[in-house]
Order: sequence, then structure tokens, then C-alpha cells
Amino acid sequence: MGQGLPVTYVRVVGVERVTPGTARVSFTADELPGLLEDRPDQQMKLCLPRAGQAAPRLPERSADDPYGMRWYEAYLAVPEAERPWMRGFTVRSYDRERNVMAVDFVLHGADGPASRWGAAARAGDVLGMVGPSSLYARPLPAARRMLLAGDETALPAIATVLEALPAGTGAVVYAEVADAAEERELPAPPGGAEVRWVHRDRGGSLVAAVREAGADLDGVDAAWVAGEASAVRALRRHLVEDRQLPKSAVEFSGYWRRTLTQDDAPTEEDLAEAAERAADAS
Repeated sequence: MGQGLPVTYVRVVGVERVTPGTARVSFTADELPGLLEDRPDQQMKLCLPRAGQAAPRLPERSADDPYGMRWYEAYLAVPEAERPWMRGFTVRSYDRERNVMAVDFVLHGADGPASRWGAAARAGDVLGMVGPSSLYARPLPAARRMLLAGDETALPAIATVLEALPAGTGAVVYAEVADAAEERELPAPPGGAEVRWVHRDRGGSLVAAVREAGADLDGVDAAWVAGEASAVRALRRHLVEDRQLPKSAVEFSGYWRRTLTQDDAPTEEDLAEAAERAADAS
């Protein structure tokens, strides 16, 4: 795939409810074969139209701006009332033969534009897509037994990681969801996977469950953690300080913030997380 962040429009070709609180939306576009790769955890941004718009208003890309910096400036220059909401997602799957990309939307009622759009999505609807890009691809840490931990926003990525694990790697998954109805079948890697569901309606939390896992995590020598930013930071500290995993063996990403949206400016903790990720990469 070429350098930089590609920008395109994608069109809905199907919608299904995989759980009561998750809609899986299928998209297509002529550009997808050149954009999507056969790797796990492909992250991108979807641009959602404002009220009254049939499609989001996106600035044009210029050939002399390969990294999209001036494109993003042009995006911010669109009047706020017309500027599309931009939200981060992970590609759940891509069927290259059918040229169809699946993306899971977690539905939080009317709390946010992505939830509202996902709940009402219909075939023919159009969104903008920024990315994904191999510039931001991070290899999975090598492991004999890997911990995968996240909330429902991380389940699409966890599924792709499970699908990508080599035969010699086993996995244990800790997944926090609202209740038992939000559980779903996850892929079984060649090395096997044990799945532990944590239910919020029963007072469970991802951080507490992993901290209290005890011998269940014996043999874990690497981890992949994603979800709400403060929970991800707490888990990373636990794994590095208490479980004595090397920092380089813990891949982590804060997908969302409990009291802020992706429209808000990054906090000091967000910037610290970005700096840690950059330091790990170097």
C-alpha cells in the first residue's frame, strides 16, 4: 500500500446485529483492494455525516500532500456545523473476493454520533474513511502465551489478533461487556484460546478481573490491551510492574476516554501514552 493516509468514501452494503448492542456494518468501495492488508488490528477513521447530509463533506486530497497534513487542516477548516464527525474503528474483516469490509459499531443509544449512525445504518448509506495505513502498523509481540484484554470496543481487534496468532502461541482473553447477551463467539487460534467474560451488570471490571487472575495468567509472556484509556493505562502498569512483563511485550492502545469524546483535545495522559508508544516503537 502507498505511503500516507488515504481518504475515500465507502458505501454500506449490509447491516446485521451481532449482539443486542453491536451492529456489524459491511462496506464496499473501488479503492478497498489497494487500501486493506492481510494483517490484524487495521485501524482507521470513519467520517460521519451531519444532520441533513446524504454523505459527509470531505476536503479533496492533493497529490503533493502524501501524509495528509494539509488535508487535515482543510478538514478542520470546514465549518463545524458541516464538518463530519470523525471516529476511530478497527476493520473486523475484509473479504477480498467480494470486496467487502466489515466494521463493528458499539451502540450506546443516542450518546454519540457513531452509535446513532450505526443503529440507523442502511444499505446505500455513505461514509468517509481515512486510512488505514501500514505506516501505523505495529507487529504483535512474540509469545508462547499471550493475554488479550479489552472492552467491547476492542473485540473486533481482539478477533483479528486471534486469527493472526501463529500455531505456537496460545491465548487467554479477558473481555469486559455490559452483560451476558453481549458475549460473542471469538476465533480459535491454532494454539488455542481461553476466554473469560467480565460482565458490568454483575459489578465486574476488566482491570479488577485481570489483577485478580492469579495463576490463570501463569505462562503469559506478552499482552495486547485496548479499550477505555484509563483502564488500559492501569492494566499496563499492572502487567509491567506486578507481572514483570517487559514494556516491549505489552502492546496497548486507549481507544476512548470515559468523560471525553474524540472531538476533545488530548489530555496530558493521552500525550503521555502517545509518547510511551513512540518510545516503545523506537
